[in-house]
Amino acid sequence: MARVISSPVFLQKFGLSAETHSFGGPLKPSVRTQHRSRRLRGIGCQNNDDSSEPFVAEKPLVEIPNQAPSSPTDAGFPEFPNKDLNRRIAVFSTIAAVGLFFSTRLDLGVSLKDLSAAALPYEEALTNGKPTVVEFYADWCEVCRELAPDVYRVEQEYRDRVNFVMLNVDNTKWEQELDEFGVEGIPHFAFLDKDGNEEGNIVGRLPRQYFLANVDALARGEASIPHSRVVGQYTSAESRKIHQVVDPRSHG
Repeated sequence: MARVISSPVFLQKFGLSAETHSFGGPLKPSVRTQHRSRRLRGIGCQNNDDSSEPFVAEKPLVEIPNQAPSSPTDAGFPEFPNKDLNRRIAVFSTIAAVGLFFSTRLDLGVSLKDLSAAALPYEEALTNGKPTVVEFYADWCEVCRELAPDVYRVEQEYRDRVNFVMLNVDNTKWEQELDEFGVEGIPHFAFLDKDGNEEGNIVGRLPRQYFLANVDALARGEASIPHSRVVGQYTSAESRKIHQVVDPRSHG
């Protein structure tokens, strides 16, 4: 009977305390009772509905601020340009290249007639004590027209130190000079020192540097030019026979 009375379940059922019992003395809880009490303390309030499982208190929710999705750049990856940007760059590059080509070739419309009008008369060039560049050309010569802008640029840079003369092969007045300088193809550039002696010549389409280097050597009074016998693509001077003009006043 004492064992039943000392049971915590019995005491709780009949409203008795674990501290006292009917015999007037304190009732010490057993180790088993203490262990069970600790288990009961760890359990929270139970839902009296249908669930018999213990209720476990949930942790408070912590609100995480909204963050913008990371971009490839933020993640350390390179950002790839879109196709529309690439297309625009390609179109712009093409337009720039075409514009550069025409600007270098046409040079704002510089023509053989412009060069001829600005050229120094041949007789004057041989007597003013300056070195001279003589160009044999023709209006119908495609290569001559193509090289006109390059000749114009060099002429603008050295015209105060070098004479520039234009002789039209269609003009019968220059037959002697054609034979003297051995002109077989045009454009034919003859480079003369300050005394009128030929130092060399270049013929046809060549890089601008060839022409520029020879003119620079003349301007500095060097004894020779770096390119004295160079031939590129040219137009045959024999075609002049069907374009010849007797009146020397009509051509250079």
